[in-house]
Amino acid sequence: MLADAAPSRACAVDVGCGTGLLTALLAEYFERVYGLDVSAGQLAHASPRPPIEYRVAQAEATGLPDRCADLITVAQAAHWLDLPAFYREVRRIAADGAVVALITYGTAELESDLQPRFRRFYADELGPYWEPERRLVETRYSGIDFPFAPVEITVPDIERDWTLDEFAGFLSTWSAVRRAEKEGAHDLVARLVEDLYPLWGNEYRHVSWPVTVVAGRVVESS
Repeated sequence: MLADAAPSRACAVDVGCGTGLLTALLAEYFERVYGLDVSAGQLAHASPRPPIEYRVAQAEATGLPDRCADLITVAQAAHWLDLPAFYREVRRIAADGAVVALITYGTAELESDLQPRFRRFYADELGPYWEPERRLVETRYSGIDFPFAPVEITVPDIERDWTLDEFAGFLSTWSAVRRAEKEGAHDLVARLVEDLYPLWGNEYRHVSWPVTVVAGRVVESS
């Protein structure tokens, strides 16, 4: 859908690309793709493949040529950016009619018998360790500044069937969990797993995440 909305498929730029999960998908549609991230460590875990070029670069100063990008994406990272500076950079590198898309997935949702315990873990036990920027994710970017002509992009939820171990592994990647562990709260995920196991057992259970795309077209007046 993003590729179809772009004015051409010559070049896409994935900002804050991390290990390149979205970048690799864009490579299926665009002739040239740049994956940019401030972390060389993240990029070291990205799988190189044509036509992707990974670079260590800031979202607000990409180092890319003027008017080169038909699509500019930011997946699960816009809440960390200096948005006014990023938008200035977007206007510089955007080709005529380019699309910029801020993509975020919300809080995981479990099946009804599992959700109450998980919500307590997320909001009460882990709440003190979330960064303030997390609020934008929770509200699905509803309050984010976005000065571009809107483009409607509606996508389905992310859906997975996971074991409890797989879900716990996902939780262990959260920044709030890592912060809690640094501050001495080492057992939050373990306690959640202990409480969920009587219900979850060794079975596969359904997990979903609502996805939001805030997209717009870069025009001279934007």
